[in-house]
Amino acid sequence: MSHTRVDPSTPIGRVVADLDRVRRPLAPADGIAVFVDMYREVTALVARRVADGAFDDPPFIEALDVVFADYFLAVPRAVAVKRPVPKAWAPLVERRGQRLFPLQFALAGMNAHINHDLALAVVRTCEARGLEPDAGSVHADFVRINEVLAELVRPIRQRFLDHDVVEHGAALTPLADLLTNFSMEQARDAAWATTLTLWAVRDLPLVPEATERALAGTVGLVGRQLLTRFDPLGRLG
Repeated sequence: MSHTRVDPSTPIGRVVADLDRVRRPLAPADGIAVFVDMYREVTALVARRVADGAFDDPPFIEALDVVFADYFLAVPRAVAVKRPVPKAWAPLVERRGQRLFPLQFALAGMNAHINHDLALAVVRTCEARGLEPDAGSVHADFVRINEVLAELVRPIRQRFLDHDVVEHGAALTPLADLLTNFSMEQARDAAWATTLTLWAVRDLPLVPEATERALAGTVGLVGRQLLTRFDPLGRLG
């Protein structure tokens, strides 16, 4: 697979290098590899848009990208030393070696990373930089990332709605519906709402931890549903 080059001296460039290191030893069909291939593409595009001046506060976006990626990169590190992974990521890790459709792994990874990790990353980044999520350009730049992601929606759909869907038509309609119904923009809108909730309760005793546990459990449940075995063609063996 060819990869877009990203300046390795930049913060996001270092994230891309870390993703490449995670991906290198994995088989193409590994569920983590499927997600990394897509995530790298998105990250490289964000890096290009930062360089193009698409954001009001590029240092914030770079810092957010690094913190956001750290939540995912902690997963393969935990797997390597046989430590438990966060509940939001557990379904993908547990089923990464099963013969599922690549689309299912991609969606499960997006579910965990956007619906769980993103809100936590925004809160951490705002705290570190002394910013309020609903002040300044934080939200505007967050929304602007949706515009960046929109550039990739069509290629991603074409990649996963492959010749099997075209050839077999109705038999794979449920699989096609999974991709059609999963909206990265809506997921990021939900992540923003979660961000504001976590920010509002961050100084309360016990509440942040309870909220994060509930979030992880809910996202993990959705991940298990996304990774339900689906084999109408008998091709997965």
